[in-house]
Amino acid sequence: MTKAHASKLSVAYVMPVRNDASYLRAAVESIIAQDNPPKTAIVLSVGPSLDNTREVADELAKEYGVTVVDNPQGNTPAALNIALLATNADVAVRVDAHSELSPGYAQNAVRILEETGASNVGGIMEARGRTNIQKAVAWAYGNFIGLGGGPIHTGGTPGPADTVYLGVFRRLDVLEIGGFNEQLIRGQDWELNARLRENGRTVWFDPTLRVGYYPRRDIISLATQFFGTGVFRAYILMANPKRTRIKYLVPPTFVVSLIVGAVALAVSGNWWMLLPGYAYSALVLGGALTAKGLSLKSRIALMAVLPTMHLSWGAGFWKGVFTFSNRGDDVVLNTAAISVHS
Repeated sequence: MTKAHASKLSVAYVMPVRNDASYLRAAVESIIAQDNPPKTAIVLSVGPSLDNTREVADELAKEYGVTVVDNPQGNTPAALNIALLATNADVAVRVDAHSELSPGYAQNAVRILEETGASNVGGIMEARGRTNIQKAVAWAYGNFIGLGGGPIHTGGTPGPADTVYLGVFRRLDVLEIGGFNEQLIRGQDWELNARLRENGRTVWFDPTLRVGYYPRRDIISLATQFFGTGVFRAYILMANPKRTRIKYLVPPTFVVSLIVGAVALAVSGNWWMLLPGYAYSALVLGGALTAKGLSLKSRIALMAVLPTMHLSWGAGFWKGVFTFSNRGDDVVLNTAAISVHS
């Protein structure tokens, strides 16, 4: 074993995969390119897909010896739990099919795990784009008027954090608190990190850990993604109000202001009732005109991307509130509510 592989912790990469035929090979090859210790495992947890994802996964199994397991439920948290139980590795490196790891990512993350004693470490989600819409979404991820910026998107100082992107986990620590919550189609990583912290464990952010991410490439799939994120963000916050962060309440508050303004306009006929909408439109236009690094077509796309992200998130949040408000104890997220496959 070389000096670079001095750690005694064994490593497995775990990847939820579904409808990812276009991205899967690049993601796996970014794993292969890492300076991995001997006997490192790669586990692809494959859900029912509408494209040839399974065929690509099987090809990769033949070429690189990766492990392919079935995820009948098809959702991300179930895929991760299945993958975690398909390996005995000490450390699980979560990778998504839309992501590409930077050189030395896993080796650096394991070192940070050992130095800090953390249960989970992670760094920056470096959003990238191939299409004009993707490039606009990538810009929005890292900008204040998009998703608000934040260390995960823009960087910062190493240290304890609420959450990190993807994550490199001590596998048994995750399983001991019940694994990923399979009720959460979106936001399961944030909620898992909240439970880790609430159980006395540390989640550690380090900006040297960078992962490339390719966002949704069309408006419809972007709207679907963010609507679902809003729904389950409401679920998470209703389960434990102490987890509330102001930035998560901005989109739903904005949606309410638009509805109230529209009703007030209908009653009074005063177009000034839509002032929040006017102000927001100016903000979006200003963002598109001043966005650095984007082509004209991507700036035009940004004018559709920003409202899609904000309004879908906000509407989804209220859908989540109304959906889960009558479920009582079902909304309390704890180990007993989580199904970890055996």
